[in-house]
Amino acid sequence: MTETIDLALEDIDLLLDEVRASGARVCVGLGSLTDLQVREPSALPGWSRGHVITHLARSADVYRWLLTLARTGTEPGPRADAAALDRALREGAERSAGELATDLRGSLDRLFDEAQAMPAERWSVLVTALAGWRHPAWFTLRRCRRELETHHVDLDLGYSTADWPSDYVTWALDDTVATLTARDFPVARIQVTDLDRAWTLAPSGATVTGPGHALLAWIAGRGPDTRLRSDVPLPIPPRWPLPPTPGWA
Repeated sequence: MTETIDLALEDIDLLLDEVRASGARVCVGLGSLTDLQVREPSALPGWSRGHVITHLARSADVYRWLLTLARTGTEPGPRADAAALDRALREGAERSAGELATDLRGSLDRLFDEAQAMPAERWSVLVTALAGWRHPAWFTLRRCRRELETHHVDLDLGYSTADWPSDYVTWALDDTVATLTARDFPVARIQVTDLDRAWTLAPSGATVTGPGHALLAWIAGRGPDTRLRSDVPLPIPPRWPLPPTPGWA
């Protein structure tokens, strides 16, 4: 379920702490990587671990750009478009393990510094994602946490979907199920066995049951998991993540 445009300041502070924790877990996992290991395949087809780490760093830069825009009302320099981000990804993936880890830590630190500098009244300012949909500045933190948690799994370093924090899984399912419902996704009901949550999406279609992290992994294109149960074959979810519904147009 999409929140209103305003989020209480204490909730934003808690959300920022959660993003910091997600980033710290990723960075700890990078500490022992060798140059050979960062060039090994990640769980994402066609991407090495170096690609994933570079993507996370450039995404943090994008989120910082949006927060600076929300705080100041002025664009902080040219915005990187999809072509520039793709070029940065390809070039950055070939760096050493140490360079990659340092880059990600620096990008996250600068993002967190910008978030700390944000006046309370500026968190509700609307900004625009590169894909064109708008959201309040505080939702940037949700996007960053989702990015970190999802790609931490993609790094294939022992962090699995079962390690996702339950509050993150609950929010991500709430947010995504609302969008799937609006898009007439052919699933009638989703039942989470470990979080006491259920959603009715449509009058007909599959009924799927399983742990929250396994359901989210399937929706996020990281499944389906053998722990999921469905009365009919599961449909293929749309490309994830999806814009929030109904959004903040």
